[in-house]
Amino acid sequence: MSRFVTKLAVGGAVVAAFAVAPGVAQAQDRAVDEDTGPVAFANVAAVRIGEDGGSVISETQRSPLLPGTSRLAQSRSALPGSDGEREAVGPHYLLHLGTVTGGESPFPDGVTGGDHEVTATLEGTTVPTATAEADYALRDLASDTTVVAFERARSTVECAAPDALTAETTTGRLWVLGEERAAPAGDEPLRIENLPFGPPTEVEGADPAQTVSDVTISRVTSFDQLVRQDQWRSGPVTTAAGWQLEIVTHVRDAEGADLRDVTTRFVLGGVSCSLPDGFTPVTSDPGEDRADPVVPVKIPAGAQADTGAGEPFGWALVGGGVVLGVAALLLARSRRPATALEGEE
Repeated sequence: MSRFVTKLAVGGAVVAAFAVAPGVAQAQDRAVDEDTGPVAFANVAAVRIGEDGGSVISETQRSPLLPGTSRLAQSRSALPGSDGEREAVGPHYLLHLGTVTGGESPFPDGVTGGDHEVTATLEGTTVPTATAEADYALRDLASDTTVVAFERARSTVECAAPDALTAETTTGRLWVLGEERAAPAGDEPLRIENLPFGPPTEVEGADPAQTVSDVTISRVTSFDQLVRQDQWRSGPVTTAAGWQLEIVTHVRDAEGADLRDVTTRFVLGGVSCSLPDGFTPVTSDPGEDRADPVVPVKIPAGAQADTGAGEPFGWALVGGGVVLGVAALLLARSRRPATALEGEE
């Protein structure tokens, strides 16, 4: 029987009363429709085991309904980050998201790891943008090895108009098993085969000495490549970006016979933005009438594990999260322009 584990990432919705005052109508005109309006999403990391296996999706920021920014809190520093998340995707892989607190650093020499910057923004023009920037280090705990590391991987999207979509994915430096590699150029992936490490899950009869993994690193080029919650939606016009890390592990026994292949897919810094049909940006200056959201807009993290014998390795597909709050809005002429709000976990 399935067990659903959901992290409550939003403390609650704050309800604001609206006063009839000069400037209120203009500010309300800048509010976008929650279901069909321009929107951006940003996620620091997500992982899925196979097509029908376990999956963990970290907290996803959604752009507010009025101009402003929703930001991921620094308390999210690893994936999986809880017992429930480890149960969903196995005990062996741990993805560090930049911040290292105590112990040996998982990053290569000279890389200290820094804070991540994960934001989804609705500009004053109602143009949606999203950015995810972080240092990443994926550890295979079974072999005590850093498999892949990125220094300042960055993904960004902007939907300025239906014919003006921007998506960019870059990184400073990249390492695979401690060896620095050139990042993939354009749409061409980087593929390295027969690396000496195993799968994220326990597999009965597996021999670590015989088991090898193939690593493929590429850019996200379509919305469907994102590992996302159901509430992370697209629109008539959508663009997406991010890094995709796929690991195919060939699990073998002591005699070298193949037991099974395990596919693990990470999306690092997944971002997207979408526009409705007929979208045109607001061109007038909102000035003091611009309001910022009181509550960060966030889809909480989700994970699901199934211990039934019928599922490969006992893992079942995540059901995603639910949106726990819609931004409450304060409209007052004397308020300053919208500022970034940091979500509480």
